[in-house]
Amino acid sequence: MNLSEFYSIVFEDESINLSQKELDVVDRSYEFLKNFSSKKLIYGINTGFGPMAQYRIDDHNLKQVQVNLIRSHCTGTGTILSPQEVRAVMLARLNTFLQGYSGVHTDTVKILQQFINHNIIPVIYEHGSVGASGDLVQLSHLALCLIGEGEVFFQNQYQKTKDVLTQLNIEPLRIHIREGLALANGTSVMTAIGLINLIKSQQLIKIATLMSCLINEIVSAFDDHFSYQLNAAKQHTGQREIASKMRKILQSSQCIRKRENYFYNKEIIDNHIDIKVQEYYSLRCVPQILGAVLDEINNAEKVLVNELNSASDNPIIDIETENIYHGGNFHGDYVAFEMDKLKIGITKLTMLVERQLNYLCHSKLNNILPPFVNLGVLGLNYGVQAAQFTATSTTAESQTLSNPMYIHSIPNNNDNQDIVSMGTNAALITKKIIENSFQVLAIQAIALVQAIDYLQIDSKLSLKTKTFYNDIRRIVPTFVEDSPLSKSIEDITIFLKNTQL
Repeated sequence: MNLSEFYSIVFEDESINLSQKELDVVDRSYEFLKNFSSKKLIYGINTGFGPMAQYRIDDHNLKQVQVNLIRSHCTGTGTILSPQEVRAVMLARLNTFLQGYSGVHTDTVKILQQFINHNIIPVIYEHGSVGASGDLVQLSHLALCLIGEGEVFFQNQYQKTKDVLTQLNIEPLRIHIREGLALANGTSVMTAIGLINLIKSQQLIKIATLMSCLINEIVSAFDDHFSYQLNAAKQHTGQREIASKMRKILQSSQCIRKRENYFYNKEIIDNHIDIKVQEYYSLRCVPQILGAVLDEINNAEKVLVNELNSASDNPIIDIETENIYHGGNFHGDYVAFEMDKLKIGITKLTMLVERQLNYLCHSKLNNILPPFVNLGVLGLNYGVQAAQFTATSTTAESQTLSNPMYIHSIPNNNDNQDIVSMGTNAALITKKIIENSFQVLAIQAIALVQAIDYLQIDSKLSLKTKTFYNDIRRIVPTFVEDSPLSKSIEDITIFLKNTQL
């Protein structure tokens, strides 16, 4: 499964069709496990779980111990995951089983398919996973609903799972051999949230690049800092790509200046140069800063899509070698590490935008705008002065949150889990940082369009930045008098999340 297919199912509610080939792969894995496990001791089949693995389970309790695992691990707390996130979790878990290494019955993949296609959303809580042995707590809440217990969100209300399944004539999942452990044991929650974070990060960097072009138009920047020649001297793909995007966005702009027209084609004899020779770093280092973020976003896509298409449970049933392998594919290090890097990248993106906002607000820095882009009477009116407080404080929160979870392992589970990934925590914190970033960009968007109106340069903008200017102005008309901006910031935040650039 690629990112585009993931997007269609999670964001556009596309239905899932399971091919007979996929079902056959799952069935062969199940049949092998059923036959191979007879009279053998295999973890999670006829043993307890975790440090309880040293206890053998009698044959007449093999199904009950799977149910006990599910029920006992439903200990999640905190905010309930959104329907979109849970839909992504179910898709990630289903895709793991389709790899054919999990030994689950085809009933398991079929009921996951039904839950997704009918948009039945199990209640899953944010908190509970340490990211090793997978997302045991959150995935147990998913499994609880699949066996007909717990609560789901269906048709815009919370309902008992059994009532919804009865209404839709869907049989709850029956435990066959290891469905309890297979459902609970994997990285599907951190992977699902991570993939959603990735998609939103891709949107953020597009917007930040466009808005960086716009502020360069506002100050009539020189074009050499995003030139091909300058950026080709650096060997980083992301930097070159951001510079290329800036050139394409700004090719129709009448605001950007050529350096040679001011400094190369005539002799400069004055000791003091009135024209600023180089822009501040937040304006001219955009390819270098956002380029590094873009490279990380692209790397995160590779890692997360690999995880999505992996078998992340334990043990692994391999029908090719006709053996069962015990290990730690449930360990979420790849996702955790990538989420920590991604949240650092998005925090840096947010910092760049906040510094650009400060440049617009600081009249002694830009020398072309009134303080705080105030179009009213100075002292009587305040422009975006207070909105800057919000942007700065929100950015500061992201800076604190961007400290890594990956290295904050705490042993638990009687030290059976003596080193863990904290991958789900990393993904959840990254989600918060991404939300913060959209809010800061929304505030910057207001300041940008106010500056454009003050300078009366909207007719000189490039085609792409002019479109963006018009879109923001439809949400927030030019204002001179003071009024509460919170609703406008919220509306622009929603627009930025959903606009197609």
